[in-house]
Amino acid sequence: MPIHLKQLLTPDELAQARALLQAGDAPWIDGRRSAGEQALRQKNNLQLAQDSPAATALRALVLAAVQRDALLFSAALPKKIFNPLFNRYGDQANHYGAHVDGAVLHSRATQQWVRTDVSCTVFLSAPDEYDGGELVVQDTWGEQAIKLPAGDAVLYPGTSVHEVRPVTRGTRLASFFWIESMVRGSEQRRLLFDMDMALLALRQRHGESEEATRLAGTYHNLLRLWADT
Repeated sequence: MPIHLKQLLTPDELAQARALLQAGDAPWIDGRRSAGEQALRQKNNLQLAQDSPAATALRALVLAAVQRDALLFSAALPKKIFNPLFNRYGDQANHYGAHVDGAVLHSRATQQWVRTDVSCTVFLSAPDEYDGGELVVQDTWGEQAIKLPAGDAVLYPGTSVHEVRPVTRGTRLASFFWIESMVRGSEQRRLLFDMDMALLALRQRHGESEEATRLAGTYHNLLRLWADT
C-alpha cells in the first residue's frame, strides 16, 4: 500500500524547486516523448527536458532529500534510483490515464538500467493550487486517490495500475522516479518495513531492551537472507 513521506523536501528546497520549474525559460516538452508504447496512448502532460541545467539542479536537490530520508530507506531499501524527472499538468496537457510503468527503464542521466520495484511521486504544488490531479493507485488492497501537501511524497508499488486525474484548474507540478530495491519481493519488503517500524516504536517506549536487540537481529538476518546488493 502507499506510504506517505511527510516533508521530504525542506521549505527552502521546495522554494528552489518551484522557482526553477516556474521560471519563464523552463524547457517544458511534450511528456509523450519519453513514453513507451502503452503510455503513449494515455499520457498527456509536459515534462522538463532532462538535459537542461534546470533538470540537472533539480535532480541533485531531490536525490539529496531522498538519500537522507530514513523512512524512505526503510520502506524501499534502495539499490538503484532512477534519476528524478519532473512533470507539469494543466491547461490542455492535463492528465495521464491508467497505466503500468515499464518493468525496467534506462536512465539517460546515469546510463543504468533500473528495475521499477517502487514508484515515488514528490508533490511540488500545494493542493489548493489546482483542482483534480489526484494520483490514483490501484492494487490488491483497492484504489486510493492521493493528493499531498507540497514537499511531501508517496511511495507505491511499481506493479500498480495508476493514473493522474485531469487537472481542471491551476497547475500541478511534481517530481517522479523509480527505485530498484535490494529486496525484490514486495511482500518481503513490507514485512521488513513493518518490523522496522515496530522496533522503532519499541525502542521509543522501552529503550534498548534485550527483546529489541533480539528483534533487531531477526530483522537483519532476514535482510541478509533476502537482500541482493
